[in-house]
Amino acid sequence: MRTLDLAKVLAVCGAMALAGCSATQQKAASDAAATTAQKAGEPKVIKQTDGSEADSGSTAVDGEEAMAAILAKPLYEMKPYEVDRYLAYAHETEPDLRKRIAMIGRKNIGQPYELYLLGEFPFETYDSQPLFCLEKSDCVVFSEHTYAMALSKDWPEFFAMLQRIRYRNGEIGVASRNHYTEADWDKNNSWLVKDISAELAGDRAQPFAQKIDRARFLKKRYKIDRDIPVQNFKDVYVPWDKVAEIEDQLQEGDFVNVMRSSGSPAEAYAGHVGLIVKGPNGETHFLHSTEPRVKEQPLSEYIANARKWADTEAKPGQAKLMGFKFLRLEKDPIANLKKIDGPDAPKVTPPGLSKVAAAGN
Repeated sequence: MRTLDLAKVLAVCGAMALAGCSATQQKAASDAAATTAQKAGEPKVIKQTDGSEADSGSTAVDGEEAMAAILAKPLYEMKPYEVDRYLAYAHETEPDLRKRIAMIGRKNIGQPYELYLLGEFPFETYDSQPLFCLEKSDCVVFSEHTYAMALSKDWPEFFAMLQRIRYRNGEIGVASRNHYTEADWDKNNSWLVKDISAELAGDRAQPFAQKIDRARFLKKRYKIDRDIPVQNFKDVYVPWDKVAEIEDQLQEGDFVNVMRSSGSPAEAYAGHVGLIVKGPNGETHFLHSTEPRVKEQPLSEYIANARKWADTEAKPGQAKLMGFKFLRLEKDPIANLKKIDGPDAPKVTPPGLSKVAAAGN
């Protein structure tokens, strides 16, 4: 099933690049075509003054120069074909998944921030944004792209993995998108990360409750009708003043939900997300996309700044930092995913292909 579905997804990848979030993506198709005609590592044909042609010499040198040019760029300045090469390089040079997540995430430090970047175009038109964006990110987009790239050795794998992370069971559609961080994203990606908040918090675990009305949300924002029952969601998080005691237990690649509330701690929700990385001396850092751009900072600094703002600048009704949910990166996410999707994981299904796929089983 995955072969049929993924072929359909990748067939429109060029169209999505053309409909992407910037001029860089708009040029992706022509750049990719030029690369096909002149791939890195192949001899460059040079016109001589007498009209004859000669190659430029060593293909190895050309390949090294092309790779050096790619490595000199931040990820958000790369074109899709350059990302393809960079992912192969990242897997070859950093086999440890946790370290590769930190490596790739840091490669995007400085990426401009913009909220609500991604949608389902061209498969659906409820949200006209494209399925990927390289130049900008918000907190969720940054985290999803970093995980998907770290798990993938080339562009096609990355593109498929990104959709598998963004959507419940990899079924592309606005109604199946992981809109609610705690109830959707965290739960539907349990093959990738495991919630360890209760374990870390111990007797300081802070309960919270949410009434999630997905049908109302989809009707209000996208004007579509779905028969989805209301969910009464309950969970716990680590209070902000407990984090100093447990932050040395956090590991690179762990997923962070920043819990905020404009009312009581029991009314908290995930208002921001990011990744844990380790500093040069093993200190715990928070790597995240926030205005104005992607940054890395000590987790303790993030907490201190958020609490200072809450105490001195926050206005009545504004959400304040209450704590964090921490999700541990699994040791072998791909093996976990294959237990769900089968040996050809990740399985990705565009809208309207479910019946076709089922008939092919």
